[in-house]
Amino acid sequence: MKAMILAAGRGERMRPLTDHTPKPLLQVAGKALIVWHLENLKRAGIEQVVINTAWLSEQFEQALGDGSDYGIEITWSKEPEGGLETAGGIINALPHLGEEPFILVNGDIWCDFDFRDLPQHISGLGHLVMVDNPAHHPVGDFSIHHDRVENTPGLTFSGISVLSPKLFAGAEVGFLKLRPFFEKAINKHSLTGEHYNGFWTDVGTPERLTQLSDFLSGRHSEQARR
Repeated sequence: MKAMILAAGRGERMRPLTDHTPKPLLQVAGKALIVWHLENLKRAGIEQVVINTAWLSEQFEQALGDGSDYGIEITWSKEPEGGLETAGGIINALPHLGEEPFILVNGDIWCDFDFRDLPQHISGLGHLVMVDNPAHHPVGDFSIHHDRVENTPGLTFSGISVLSPKLFAGAEVGFLKLRPFFEKAINKHSLTGEHYNGFWTDVGTPERLTQLSDFLSGRHSEQARR
């Protein structure tokens, strides 16, 4: 199984931090946010990762290279300035991902979800990891009923999923959001989901970045004392 990390966004809400550094390369407890994902993917046995880039793309290759430092192979999927949005970026990268389901991770989230717990095989077009609604997104995105994702608010999409390339069948590369593809799959009863109760945050503002760094630093200090 391959994986893709979405990392092309401009990170407007994180300015001025993202004026000179892409959001996934911001440091969190001494480590770039995207490196946490790479290490989690490696633990899950993933050895091939596609990363899409647009804003300050050259910094990613300078920081991560070909992925050999992390025991993985990175393929870079470059997009035009401004990016292609979530679905557009995935569709642009499909030639690198192959025909089998792949893990998708938003580059600007942090979660202690273990990627080893993701399904290796899916019965439909995708499997979404959902979390409790954060304060900044109180309504949520979708709900889960009998392991099926439904198009009613209730939980928040974590940014972690396993998707089939068939989800994007017939779509051409363009500026496209991911949610309409999810909604179409939901109407076909082709999305499964699970509710994860662990720690998750959308690292969308400097304040949440600081909170995450404090959380991880505190946890590491506690582990060191044991």
